[in-house]
Amino acid sequence: MTTMTVHLRSDLLRTVRNRRTLIFTLALPLVVLLTVVSANRHARIDGISFPLYFTAAMAAYGALFAVFSPGSRIAVDRASGWTRQLRITPLRARTYFLAKVLTAYLVVLPTLAVVYLAGTALGVHLSAAHWLEMTGLLLLGLVPFVLMGIIVGHLISVDALAPTVGALVVGFALFGGAFGNFFNSGVMLTVVKLLPSFWLVRSGQAAVGGGWPLEGWLVVAAWTLVLVPLACVVYRRDTDRV
Repeated sequence: MTTMTVHLRSDLLRTVRNRRTLIFTLALPLVVLLTVVSANRHARIDGISFPLYFTAAMAAYGALFAVFSPGSRIAVDRASGWTRQLRITPLRARTYFLAKVLTAYLVVLPTLAVVYLAGTALGVHLSAAHWLEMTGLLLLGLVPFVLMGIIVGHLISVDALAPTVGALVVGFALFGGAFGNFFNSGVMLTVVKLLPSFWLVRSGQAAVGGGWPLEGWLVVAAWTLVLVPLACVVYRRDTDRV
Protein backbone atom coordinates (compact mmCIF):
# COMPACT_ATOMS: atom_id res chain seq x y z
CA MET A 1 0.00 0.00 0.00
CA THR A 2 1.20 3.52 -0.75
CA THR A 3 1.79 6.08 1.99
CA MET A 4 -1.28 7.95 0.78
CA THR A 5 -3.50 4.85 0.96
CA VAL A 6 -2.30 3.89 4.43
CA HIS A 7 -2.80 7.38 5.82
CA LEU A 8 -6.24 7.74 4.21
CA ARG A 9 -7.38 4.35 5.52
CA SER A 10 -6.18 5.22 9.04
CA ASP A 11 -7.94 8.61 9.02
CA LEU A 12 -11.17 7.16 7.67
CA LEU A 13 -11.35 4.29 10.16
CA ARG A 14 -10.69 6.55 13.14
CA THR A 15 -13.31 9.02 11.96
CA VAL A 16 -16.15 6.53 11.37
CA ARG A 17 -15.47 4.81 14.71
CA ASN A 18 -16.32 8.06 16.47
CA ARG A 19 -19.93 7.64 17.64
CA ARG A 20 -20.42 11.37 18.02
CA THR A 21 -19.56 11.82 14.34
CA LEU A 22 -22.12 9.22 13.29
CA ILE A 23 -24.83 10.81 15.43
CA PHE A 24 -24.34 14.33 14.14
CA THR A 25 -23.76 13.41 10.49
CA LEU A 26 -26.38 10.69 10.09
CA ALA A 27 -28.92 10.55 12.90
CA LEU A 28 -29.49 14.23 13.71
CA PRO A 29 -30.30 15.55 10.20
CA LEU A 30 -32.40 12.45 9.53
CA VAL A 31 -34.52 12.89 12.66
CA VAL A 32 -35.00 16.62 12.05
CA LEU A 33 -35.93 15.98 8.41
CA LEU A 34 -38.51 13.32 9.23
CA THR A 35 -40.02 15.40 12.03
CA VAL A 36 -40.28 18.73 10.22
CA VAL A 37 -41.20 17.60 6.71
CA SER A 38 -43.90 15.20 7.92
CA ALA A 39 -45.85 18.20 9.17
CA ASN A 40 -45.15 20.44 6.15
CA ARG A 41 -45.34 18.17 3.12
CA HIS A 42 -47.53 20.50 1.07
CA ALA A 43 -45.84 23.79 1.94
CA ARG A 44 -43.60 25.75 -0.42
CA ILE A 45 -40.56 27.91 0.23
CA ASP A 46 -38.46 29.98 -2.17
CA GLY A 47 -40.59 28.76 -5.07
CA ILE A 48 -40.04 25.02 -4.53
CA SER A 49 -41.70 22.34 -2.43
CA PHE A 50 -40.80 22.42 1.24
CA PRO A 51 -39.74 18.73 1.26
CA LEU A 52 -37.15 19.41 -1.45
CA TYR A 53 -35.89 22.60 0.22
CA PHE A 54 -35.56 20.92 3.60
CA THR A 55 -33.99 17.75 2.19
CA ALA A 56 -31.23 19.87 0.67
CA ALA A 57 -30.97 21.88 3.90
CA MET A 58 -30.56 18.79 6.09
CA ALA A 59 -28.12 17.27 3.61
CA ALA A 60 -26.06 20.44 3.98
CA TYR A 61 -26.43 20.40 7.77
CA GLY A 62 -25.24 16.81 8.14
CA ALA A 63 -22.49 17.35 5.58
CA LEU A 64 -21.16 20.33 7.54
CA PHE A 65 -20.65 18.15 10.60
CA ALA A 66 -19.07 15.47 8.41
CA VAL A 67 -16.48 17.74 6.82
CA PHE A 68 -15.40 19.12 10.19
CA SER A 69 -14.75 15.62 11.56
CA PRO A 70 -11.22 15.24 10.09
CA GLY A 71 -10.35 18.53 11.80
CA SER A 72 -11.41 16.96 15.06
CA ARG A 73 -8.99 14.13 14.44
CA ILE A 74 -6.21 16.67 13.87
CA ALA A 75 -6.78 18.20 17.30
CA VAL A 76 -6.76 14.75 18.92
CA ASP A 77 -3.56 13.82 17.07
CA ARG A 78 -1.88 17.01 18.25
CA ALA A 79 -2.84 16.31 21.86
CA SER A 80 -1.62 12.70 21.72
CA GLY A 81 1.68 13.54 20.05
CA TRP A 82 0.81 11.72 16.84
CA THR A 83 1.45 14.85 14.78
CA ARG A 84 4.99 14.89 16.15
CA GLN A 85 5.47 11.29 15.04
CA LEU A 86 4.22 12.06 11.53
CA ARG A 87 6.97 14.63 11.10
CA ILE A 88 9.64 11.94 11.18
CA THR A 89 7.87 9.81 8.56
CA PRO A 90 8.11 10.20 4.76
CA LEU A 91 4.58 11.60 4.73
CA ARG A 92 4.50 14.79 2.67
CA ALA A 93 2.36 17.79 3.56
CA ARG A 94 0.46 17.48 0.27
CA THR A 95 -0.41 13.87 1.06
CA TYR A 96 -1.46 14.85 4.56
CA PHE A 97 -3.87 17.52 3.30
CA LEU A 98 -5.23 15.34 0.52
CA ALA A 99 -6.00 12.55 2.97
CA LYS A 100 -7.93 14.97 5.20
CA VAL A 101 -9.96 16.26 2.26
CA LEU A 102 -10.75 12.78 0.93
CA THR A 103 -11.69 11.56 4.41
CA ALA A 104 -14.11 14.47 4.79
CA TYR A 105 -15.82 13.68 1.51
CA LEU A 106 -15.96 9.94 2.16
CA VAL A 107 -17.80 10.66 5.41
CA VAL A 108 -20.15 13.07 3.62
CA LEU A 109 -21.39 10.59 1.00
CA PRO A 110 -23.27 8.24 3.39
CA THR A 111 -24.87 11.31 4.98
CA LEU A 112 -26.17 12.50 1.63
CA ALA A 113 -27.41 9.02 0.72
CA VAL A 114 -29.38 8.63 3.97
CA VAL A 115 -30.95 12.09 3.73
CA TYR A 116 -31.80 11.59 0.03
CA LEU A 117 -33.55 8.30 0.78
CA ALA A 118 -35.56 9.92 3.56
CA GLY A 119 -36.43 12.86 1.31
CA THR A 120 -37.63 10.49 -1.41
CA ALA A 121 -39.83 8.69 1.12
CA LEU A 122 -41.29 12.05 2.13
CA GLY A 123 -42.29 12.94 -1.41
CA VAL A 124 -39.21 14.49 -3.07
CA HIS A 125 -39.22 13.44 -6.71
CA LEU A 126 -36.23 14.47 -8.79
CA SER A 127 -34.74 13.08 -11.97
CA ALA A 128 -31.38 11.33 -11.75
CA ALA A 129 -29.78 14.38 -13.40
CA HIS A 130 -31.22 16.72 -10.76
CA TRP A 131 -30.08 14.48 -7.89
CA LEU A 132 -26.59 14.43 -9.37
CA GLU A 133 -26.58 18.18 -9.90
CA MET A 134 -27.66 18.83 -6.31
CA THR A 135 -24.96 16.45 -5.06
CA GLY A 136 -22.33 18.16 -7.18
CA LEU A 137 -23.31 21.59 -5.87
CA LEU A 138 -23.22 20.34 -2.27
CA LEU A 139 -19.78 18.79 -2.71
CA LEU A 140 -18.38 21.93 -4.33
CA GLY A 141 -19.98 24.18 -1.73
CA LEU A 142 -18.37 22.15 1.05
CA VAL A 143 -14.80 22.93 -0.06
CA PRO A 144 -14.46 26.04 2.17
CA PHE A 145 -15.76 24.08 5.16
CA VAL A 146 -13.29 21.25 4.66
CA LEU A 147 -10.54 23.86 4.83
CA MET A 148 -12.13 25.42 7.93
CA GLY A 149 -12.11 22.01 9.60
CA ILE A 150 -8.38 21.64 8.97
CA ILE A 151 -7.70 25.16 10.25
CA VAL A 152 -9.78 24.62 13.41
CA GLY A 153 -8.05 21.31 14.07
CA HIS A 154 -4.66 23.02 14.05
CA LEU A 155 -5.73 26.00 16.14
CA ILE A 156 -8.12 24.69 18.78
CA SER A 157 -7.39 22.38 21.71
CA VAL A 158 -9.32 19.14 22.17
CA ASP A 159 -11.24 20.57 25.14
CA ALA A 160 -12.48 23.53 23.12
CA LEU A 161 -13.06 21.59 19.93
CA ALA A 162 -16.65 20.35 20.39
CA PRO A 163 -18.17 23.74 21.30
CA THR A 164 -16.16 25.46 18.57
CA VAL A 165 -17.24 23.05 15.82
CA GLY A 166 -20.81 23.04 17.11
CA ALA A 167 -20.97 26.84 17.09
CA LEU A 168 -19.51 27.06 13.58
CA VAL A 169 -21.79 24.42 12.07
CA VAL A 170 -24.97 25.67 13.73
CA GLY A 171 -24.09 29.29 13.01
CA PHE A 172 -23.41 28.72 9.31
CA ALA A 173 -26.45 26.48 8.95
CA LEU A 174 -28.73 28.87 10.82
CA PHE A 175 -27.75 32.01 8.93
CA GLY A 176 -27.52 30.04 5.70
CA GLY A 177 -31.23 29.26 5.99
CA ALA A 178 -31.16 25.57 6.90
CA PHE A 179 -33.97 26.11 9.40
CA GLY A 180 -35.86 28.73 7.44
CA ASN A 181 -35.23 32.19 6.07
CA PHE A 182 -34.60 34.81 8.71
CA PHE A 183 -33.89 37.55 6.18
CA ASN A 184 -35.90 37.99 2.99
CA SER A 185 -34.69 41.43 1.99
CA GLY A 186 -32.47 44.33 2.94
CA VAL A 187 -28.87 44.56 4.10
CA MET A 188 -28.94 41.34 6.14
CA LEU A 189 -29.99 39.31 3.11
CA THR A 190 -27.03 40.74 1.23
CA VAL A 191 -24.76 39.76 4.14
CA VAL A 192 -25.98 36.17 4.46
CA LYS A 193 -25.60 35.70 0.70
CA LEU A 194 -21.88 36.14 1.30
CA LEU A 195 -21.86 32.90 3.32
CA PRO A 196 -21.09 29.68 1.41
CA SER A 197 -23.69 27.91 3.55
CA PHE A 198 -26.41 30.10 1.99
CA TRP A 199 -25.69 28.48 -1.38
CA LEU A 200 -25.29 25.01 0.13
CA VAL A 201 -28.80 25.14 1.56
CA ARG A 202 -30.19 26.24 -1.79
CA SER A 203 -28.58 23.43 -3.75
CA GLY A 204 -31.97 21.75 -4.19
CA GLN A 205 -33.51 24.93 -5.56
CA ALA A 206 -30.47 25.43 -7.80
CA ALA A 207 -30.64 21.85 -9.10
CA VAL A 208 -34.18 22.27 -10.45
CA GLY A 209 -33.58 25.86 -11.53
CA GLY A 210 -30.42 25.47 -13.59
CA GLY A 211 -27.66 25.80 -10.99
CA TRP A 212 -26.25 28.57 -8.85
CA PRO A 213 -26.16 32.09 -10.21
CA LEU A 214 -22.74 33.65 -10.77
CA GLU A 215 -22.93 35.18 -7.29
CA GLY A 216 -22.99 31.75 -5.66
CA TRP A 217 -19.94 30.52 -7.56
CA LEU A 218 -18.03 33.71 -6.72
CA VAL A 219 -18.81 33.41 -2.99
CA VAL A 220 -17.65 29.78 -2.78
CA ALA A 221 -14.55 30.54 -4.86
CA ALA A 222 -13.63 33.60 -2.77
CA TRP A 223 -13.88 31.69 0.52
CA THR A 224 -11.78 28.87 -0.94
CA LEU A 225 -9.08 31.22 -2.24
CA VAL A 226 -8.77 32.84 1.19
CA LEU A 227 -8.83 29.62 3.21
CA VAL A 228 -6.34 27.57 1.17
CA PRO A 229 -3.27 29.70 2.01
CA LEU A 230 -4.56 30.20 5.55
CA ALA A 231 -4.74 26.43 6.06
CA CYS A 232 -1.17 26.08 4.77
CA VAL A 233 0.12 28.81 7.10
CA VAL A 234 -1.67 27.36 10.13
CA TYR A 235 -0.35 23.88 9.34
CA ARG A 236 3.24 25.07 9.03
CA ARG A 237 3.12 27.15 12.23
CA ASP A 238 1.54 24.33 14.17
CA THR A 239 3.92 21.61 13.00
CA ASP A 240 6.92 23.86 13.59
CA ARG A 241 5.97 23.96 17.28
CA VAL A 242 5.52 20.23 17.81
